[in-house]
Amino acid sequence: QVQLVESGGGLVQPGGSLRLSCAASSINFGISTMGWYRQAPGKERELVAGITSGGTTNYADSLKDRFTISRDNARNTVYLQMNSLKPEDTAVYYCHARVIWTVYWGQGTQVTVSS
Repeated sequence: QVQLVESGGGLVQPGGSLRLSCAASSINFGISTMGWYRQAPGKERELVAGITSGGTTNYADSLKDRFTISRDNARNTVYLQMNSLKPEDTAVYYCHARVIWTVYWGQGTQVTVSS
């Protein structure tokens, strides 16, 4: 059974940093396109960043200067480094995997940016 397990969320002050991790199991990670989405209360889920099996990245335009996605294929893990966090970054962050035509989601990790 495919599992995507996120970790690293929490409460952080504005201007702070967090690194999210997503550990994947029972998946052909090496050929998977991985990504992070987020959903704030009352809003639709939106793409934060994605990374292909070859390492090509894409970001939401408003986030690319502060967020960095990376992957470690040896550890079947994808990361999201988030810097200069703002209150509007508060959301549940979800890990996403696409293997050819199949999509998987993690259960999400809460990120709260507040003083």
